[in-house]
Amino acid sequence: MAKHVITCGINGAAISAEVDSGQTLLEFLRGELSLFGAKEGCGEGECGACTVMVNGRAVNSCLMLAVEADGCEVKTVEGLAQGGKLAILQEEFVQHDALQCGFCTPGMLMSARALLDRTSDPGEEEIKVAIAGNLCRCTGYLPIVSAIQAAAKREREETASE
Repeated sequence: MAKHVITCGINGAAISAEVDSGQTLLEFLRGELSLFGAKEGCGEGECGACTVMVNGRAVNSCLMLAVEADGCEVKTVEGLAQGGKLAILQEEFVQHDALQCGFCTPGMLMSARALLDRTSDPGEEEIKVAIAGNLCRCTGYLPIVSAIQAAAKREREETASE
């Protein structure tokens, strides 16, 4: 299989690595960088467990080739917490019991983060659309929607007080 050198940002760090032409971004993140937050659920882009952000957009990393990340900024769930402190979005998921088994949680968080980066005050329907590609079998979606709404409110309040 052909090899390619890619250079990209991963959670703010510059990365240069050699990847196989057929290697998915998910395989690269997990296998080469030991970033295990994104999970392989279906391997077909249907469950959202592998969702990461690429250039600010939520993408299924099981469907994207690692070579396509060349020159891009990739953010995984590991990049949300800063300085050992959970991000507001992560705190609200905990507060609202929006996670149980945790398998879908990283992908759900990344879809929510992409939404909150686009709009600071999303409505319930916007939230539902943003997380529509993320399947959860444990919590149901009400606590997840509530957590995202609460995170949006806290982030707006924090921004206003700065």
